[in-house]
Amino acid sequence: MLVLKQTEKPSPWHDGEIALQERAGVAEHMKDLGARIVRDHLIDQHRQFYPQLPFIVLGSVDADGNPWATLRANYPGFLGSPDPYTLSVKLKREHDDPADRGMEDGDPIGMLGIELQTRRRNRLNGNITRNAADRFDVGVVQSYGNCPQYIQLRDFGFSREPGLSSAVPPVVADALDARAMALIAKSDAFFVASYSEHGDGGRQVDVSHRGGKPGFVRIGEDGVLTIPDFAGNLFFNTLGNILLNGRAGLVFVDFDSGDLLQLSGDAEVILDPPEIAAFQGAERLWRFRPRRVVYRADALPLRWQSRADGQSPNALMTGDWEAAAGRIRAAEMAQRWRPLRVGAIVDESAGIRSFHLEPVDGGGLIAHDAGQYLPIRVAVAGEDRPLIRTYTLSVAPSDNRYRISVKREGVVSRHLHDNIGVGDIIEARAPGGTFGIDALEQRPAVMLAAGIGITPLLAMLRHVVYEGLRKRRIRPVWLFYAARSKAERAFDDEITALVAASGGVVRLVRVLGDISGAVEGQDYDAQGRIDMALLSAALPFNDYDFYLCGPPGFMQSVYDGLRGLNVSDGRIHAEAFGVASLSRSGGASVEAPSAEVQAAADVPVPVYFMQSAKEARWEPEAGTLLELAEARGLQPEFSCRLGNCGSCRTKVLSGAVAYTRQPTAEVAKDEALICCAVPAKGETRLELDL
Repeated sequence: MLVLKQTEKPSPWHDGEIALQERAGVAEHMKDLGARIVRDHLIDQHRQFYPQLPFIVLGSVDADGNPWATLRANYPGFLGSPDPYTLSVKLKREHDDPADRGMEDGDPIGMLGIELQTRRRNRLNGNITRNAADRFDVGVVQSYGNCPQYIQLRDFGFSREPGLSSAVPPVVADALDARAMALIAKSDAFFVASYSEHGDGGRQVDVSHRGGKPGFVRIGEDGVLTIPDFAGNLFFNTLGNILLNGRAGLVFVDFDSGDLLQLSGDAEVILDPPEIAAFQGAERLWRFRPRRVVYRADALPLRWQSRADGQSPNALMTGDWEAAAGRIRAAEMAQRWRPLRVGAIVDESAGIRSFHLEPVDGGGLIAHDAGQYLPIRVAVAGEDRPLIRTYTLSVAPSDNRYRISVKREGVVSRHLHDNIGVGDIIEARAPGGTFGIDALEQRPAVMLAAGIGITPLLAMLRHVVYEGLRKRRIRPVWLFYAARSKAERAFDDEITALVAASGGVVRLVRVLGDISGAVEGQDYDAQGRIDMALLSAALPFNDYDFYLCGPPGFMQSVYDGLRGLNVSDGRIHAEAFGVASLSRSGGASVEAPSAEVQAAADVPVPVYFMQSAKEARWEPEAGTLLELAEARGLQPEFSCRLGNCGSCRTKVLSGAVAYTRQPTAEVAKDEALICCAVPAKGETRLELDL
C-alpha cells in the first residue's frame, strides 16, 4: 500500500509580521489561518469582484527604494481575470504619478480592490508583466480578503472621461504645506504602501486601507504623522513591513475634489507609547516622517458622496487626538480634587438616580477600568467639613463620560438626590478600585447583582459588549439581576439594548422579590432571590468566572453557596467595597490585596505629622493612625474607614505601617491607608505627610 506523506504548507508570513503576531499572542493561530486563507490565486468571488470596480489602489517602489501609494481610475471593466493566477489591468501610463515609476515590467506591486459603497475589499500582491503602455498583467503571489472595518460608505460618480489627465501640474516638495496639512486633518481614511525584501532577492509590496474618525492622523509640529493602529485582522502586513525596513508611502484622497496627496518617507512602529492608554481603541501607534511630498490637484476623475448613515461602526468606537490629549492632561492631575459639572440627571428607578459629570477645568477625563469607583467630595449643610464618598462608575471606559448612579440612602446620597441639580459642581478625584473584568477572556462570565450592586456589573457588561464588537468576539455573559420590585429595578432599557447588541451572547435573568403588577416573561424571569437553586436550573454545565455585587448578606450567601458547589475561590470576584467585604475561604481574604503584610507594633511609637508640625504618641490598642490624627485636631480625608476606597491614602516619609485589616484599595510601598493602619513592629519613629 502506497502512503503519501502530506507536506505542511509554508507560512505566508515574513519575520516582521511574525514578530508582531507573537507580541499579540496570535502567532500560532495566524500560522494556521494564513495557510488556509492566503492563496496564490484569485478565487471565483474575487475574479468577479474586480471587474465591478471604478478604481484600484496600487502600491509600488521606485528605483531609489521609495514606496508610493496611489489610486488609479477607469470605467468598470478595466480590471479582469483571464485565469485564476492573473489580474489584467487596463490603465495608461500617468507620468505625474510618482507611483508610476515602480510599475515597469518585472516590478513587484501591491493592489487593493475596494468598493467604498459596500465595504468589500480584496488584497493582492504580485509581479507585473508589461507588454504595452496602456495595460499590464499581474501574476498573483498572494491574494486574500480583508475585513470591512473602518471604511466609510461612499457612492461614486465620474467627473470627466477617465482617460483625460488633470490640467493642473503636480506640486512637489520635501515637506507638508498648509494645503497638504488641511487635507490630512480632515481625512477619515488613507492608503499606505509598504514592502519587504526576501532572502532570495525578491520583494513583496503591500498596500492597505486605514480609517478612523476625521483627524485620526495627528500632525506634529515637526511634520511627523502619528497614526493609531486599531484592532484588525492581526496579519500585520503593513506594520510588519515597516518593522523590517522602516519605509512607507501614503496617499490621502480628497473625495470631494479628486485631489491626491502622495507621501513617501520613513516610518516606525511604536509598541508601548504613553498615548495608548489615552487613545480609545488604539492597540499601538506608528509614526511617519514624509521625505517626498507630491500634491496632485484633480488627479482623479472620480467624485464621492458620503452617505448620511455611512460612518463605520468600528470607527465610531475609536477615540481622537483631542480626547487623548485631554486624558493625558487629566492623568497629570490624578491626585487632585477636580471640579466636575453635573451635565445631566436621570432617574433610573424609584430610588436610584444617575448623575452625569463633565470636567470644567480644561482637562479630560481620567480613563477608568470597568467596575471602578469615583471618589467625590461635597459640602453638606450641617457638616463642618466636606464629606467624601465613593460611588461606582456605571459606565464603561469606552463611554468617554463619568456617570455615578446613586441609591437614596445615607447623608451624602440624600444630599445628591435632594440638593444637586444640573449645572452644579461636584469635586472628584481619580477613579480607583480593583474590581474589574477581562473582556477578552474566553471563559463565560456570570454576573450576579442585587439592588444597587448592578452599577459595577453594568459598567463591566458595557465594557464586554464594546470590546467584543470592536474585536469581533463577545465574551459570553450571564447576568442575573435581582430587585425587590419592578419599580426599584434600574437600567431596564439600557440592559435590554446591550443584550440585543450582543446578538444573543449576553443572556439576562431578571429576578423580583415582589411581583405585584409585573408580568412573568415580560417583566421578570424568576421570583424570589438569586441562590444556588436558581443558578443550577438556569446555567448550562460549564466552567465560569463569577462576579458578585450587592448587599453584604447577599454577597456572603452567594459566595458561600458557590464555594459549596466547589467553585474555586479564585473564580469568584466580588466588589470588596465598604461594608460589603467578604469573608472568604480558600486562602484569599480580599479581591486583590495590595499592601504588604507586616506585624503591628506592640510598644508605643512616636508619630510625626510633618505638614502640620505636630506629633503624637501612638499606643498599642489605641486605634488607627487616622484616629490618632483626628485626636490631634487634624482632618485627613477619608470615606469608608475600611481600607477599601483609598480616600485616606497618605505618603509615608519615614518608617513603616501595619494594617489592622487587609485593605483592598491599591497602595504604594511608600504610602499608607491610615484608616486601618498602625505603626509596624520594630519602628521607633513614623513620619506621615499630613
